Amino acid sequence: MSRRTTGARAALLLALVVTGSVTGCSPQDKAGGSSGPDAKAGPALAAVDTLTVKGRAPKTGYDRDRFGSPWADTDSNGCGTRDDILKRDLEDVKYRDGGDCEVSSGALSPDPYTGKDVTFVRGRSQVDIDHLVALSDAWQKGAGKWEPSKRIAFANDPLNLLAVDAGPNRGKGDGDTATWLPPDKGYRCAYVARQVAVKKKYGVWVTGAERDAMKRVLTGCPEEKLPAGGGPTAAPGRFHAR
Repeated sequence: MSRRTTGARAALLLALVVTGSVTGCSPQDKAGGSSGPDAKAGPALAAVDTLTVKGRAPKTGYDRDRFGSPWADTDSNGCGTRDDILKRDLEDVKYRDGGDCEVSSGALSPDPYTGKDVTFVRGRSQVDIDHLVALSDAWQKGAGKWEPSKRIAFANDPLNLLAVDAGPNRGKGDGDTATWLPPDKGYRCAYVARQVAVKKKYGVWVTGAERDAMKRVLTGCPEEKLPAGGGPTAAPGRFHAR
């Protein structure tokens, strides 16, 4: 092998090492693929195995009202949960009538599900507040047997709520990890980790297919942390920087 060939290979290896250091993930990680059989289970990945695995129960009896009045003021701060999440997730927030509660406009920069910027204007908004673990999904996986107070807490928990582009959110419906993931692959690790955190916190079970899908995503980012909290000042995490 010539000295020139050896030098070229060394330069290529150095470039790959530097690239990995800057991005913090391999090309497979960015695509949500596996890091291989030796990938170490991080907190979110390890937590998947703590979730109960059962079949989906019937949707019989489900109604949105079973989770309380939409966007109740569960933290007694004088603002409904929807406005709390808008204040947390939007930028350039403006309020109605000079107050500090009812959000009139703002910018979702970027939307976590698509990576695009979305404008929020009250009354004609393209922004929804998504339940990462849908209420209907939870109902079929344990919530149908809960006390009403627990369902109200679940429906208004900031850990389970995220301001997102309305289009993808409505396409998601009540899908779980096995049937729907955000179009932006760079957000999938954080998204699934939050679903795991919510289901673990409330004891919502998963189907076998859902568990396997969670593992497929999180194996591609084995150091993804399991979120804890998600209060009004906690920003929604992203796995990869843009």
